[in-house]
Amino acid sequence: MKRWYVVNTKPKKESHVEKIFREASFDVYNPQYKFENRIRPFFPGYVFLKYDDDRPFRLVDYTRGVKKVVGNRNGPIPLPDEIIDGIRSREKDGLIELEKFGETPVEGDEIEVVEGPLKGLRGIFLKTVSDRERVMILMNYVSYQGTLLIELGKLKKTLPH
Repeated sequence: MKRWYVVNTKPKKESHVEKIFREASFDVYNPQYKFENRIRPFFPGYVFLKYDDDRPFRLVDYTRGVKKVVGNRNGPIPLPDEIIDGIRSREKDGLIELEKFGETPVEGDEIEVVEGPLKGLRGIFLKTVSDRERVMILMNYVSYQGTLLIELGKLKKTLPH
């Protein structure tokens, strides 16, 4: 029976190990996310590998770039499929979606800019205007009223008082 296992890789070798296992027809999962325009491993130093219990673990242990299969004295410890399914459910376009500042605002929500030069400004969320997650907000600051385009990841929904 095929089951998921956690494979500990050598530093910065997650993609290399993933490639080797894919070429050997293993089911391998290396979750990734985007941060500062770079794709990074979601679990640095680890990948998930699905294979039969009767396959020799040493085959995996001695693969180039692998430190070990995670386990205890009794051997590698399998993971329930639900764990991998849960991680995959957070993916969007092949990358793990991170919610930096909690709940995503919807039209009409009061928001606050939490990153960048406009940090601290508050406004009303109007709408998303492009696939690049830019949003339009109405800013109420002193006597100024206007609209501002800003990245969704730099906003947070404020809690009602």
